Amino acid sequence: MAERILDYIAKFLALIVVLPIHEFAHAFVAVKCGDPTPKMYGRYTINPLAHFDLLGLACFLFAGFGWAKPVPVNPYNFNHYKKGSFLVSIAGVVSNYLLAFLVFPLAYYFVWFLPEFGYFTLVLRDTLMYIVGFSLSFFVFNLIPVYPLDGFRALDVFVKRQNKFYIFLRTKGIYLLYALFALSLIADFTGLYFLDVFGNFMNTVVGFISKPIIEFWNLILKGVMV
Repeated sequence: MAERILDYIAKFLALIVVLPIHEFAHAFVAVKCGDPTPKMYGRYTINPLAHFDLLGLACFLFAGFGWAKPVPVNPYNFNHYKKGSFLVSIAGVVSNYLLAFLVFPLAYYFVWFLPEFGYFTLVLRDTLMYIVGFSLSFFVFNLIPVYPLDGFRALDVFVKRQNKFYIFLRTKGIYLLYALFALSLIADFTGLYFLDVFGNFMNTVVGFISKPIIEFWNLILKGVMV
């Protein structure tokens, strides 16, 4: 019971780092591109309270997926509409990957040299590892080109609105995503993990995109990390 509580604490602490940075990145780039809307709505901040949706946060903690409040932007305020729209769309995922890159050596190397302070050290280690894991997962998930995810918004800049595949991704794609989520939950409850198509996809892609980070820090730290 104590281990489960500590695990939830570590997940929560990781989320109050990862989610606000993702959302603030959208707000920061939008403002830099000429749109003051995030400032007007109090979203130009890394304060977690400004970005959290309580139900979405609870789903993250207990169901493994959830959401934050989307940052309001007005692309018509951008200095360059297409460029601004694209940069704002990818800002969140770029921040996630950079965060994973920076925290990785702390999570998987330096933290093991900390003196043991019981639960504190355990929670710190788990929190740092969750920051890396959540960041990479958010990077992959948000690049899925389904409305209203960031991947769709980036695609939206370049694809003609009459394109049938575009229309499907905008209107029906989210239902496919819901179906994959449902299969993931069924797999968890039944133990039939072959049904977890979405989870297996995420694990495969996260493993692939984490390799450059691992190889870089292994090189810098002379292969000490495993």
